[in-house]
Amino acid sequence: MKKRSNYNPYLLPPWLRKTRFFCKQIAIPIAVFQAIRTLIVPTTGDFILLLILVLLCWLFAKDFI
Repeated sequence: MKKRSNYNPYLLPPWLRKTRFFCKQIAIPIAVFQAIRTLIVPTTGDFILLLILVLLCWLFAKDFI
């Protein structure tokens, strides 16, 4: 079985492309809001959520997702 070497988002179904585009656009503002919230009231849950959001933003920027 041959593995594809390039990622092409246009091979995804239209509904998944739209969802991916929406998530890509909204991930950074949510991460910034969470960072401000973590600075004001730092809890373990807020910090873990911030790390997950930052990782998600990085994955969207590198086109891993």
